[in-house]
Amino acid sequence: MKKRIAKIERKTKETDIKLTINLDGDGKTDIQTGVGFFDHMLDGFARHGLFDLELSVKGDLNVDCHHTIEDTGIVLGKAIAEALGEKKGIKRYGSFMLPMDETLALCAIDLSGRPYLNFQADFTVEKLEEFDTEMFREFFYAVSYSAGMNLHLKIMDGGNNHHMAEALFKAFGKALDMATMEEPRMKDVWSTKGSL
Repeated sequence: MKKRIAKIERKTKETDIKLTINLDGDGKTDIQTGVGFFDHMLDGFARHGLFDLELSVKGDLNVDCHHTIEDTGIVLGKAIAEALGEKKGIKRYGSFMLPMDETLALCAIDLSGRPYLNFQADFTVEKLEEFDTEMFREFFYAVSYSAGMNLHLKIMDGGNNHHMAEALFKAFGKALDMATMEEPRMKDVWSTKGSL
């Protein structure tokens, strides 16, 4: 399989984003979104998914974090879709249950081309540092719809809000790594339709 790398740039009146992802990397990151907690979450996603991720975001943080986080999700989703191309020879499905101290998070993915998000996580604080916790759902919604993936994320058990957030991002990285892996027995796309 050739290297699956995508580079996306997106500029609006609200954000200026440059992102490069290598799905066949080893977890190297250079992430600067202007939101420290978000950088930490994306680093966990990339390191545990073994994706090389370079990301620079200049957003209207003088307003709030909404546009920075949502637009990053849009760009990341588009980059994943572009890097995957026709999706020939990949496993397509991936799932991971990730424990983090008292927290247990589940992520399941189908790279079907049909976007859908099922997000179940009840945070008990409004913010984690400068990150509004309502933005977790918005981020994953943007990723799932831009990538055309069926994405389920669920906190099975939780307590500490930092652990819950981090477990979701790491589980997402592990499940996406699994779904994008090569299946040597499958030469075409894994679908009865013949395309994804």
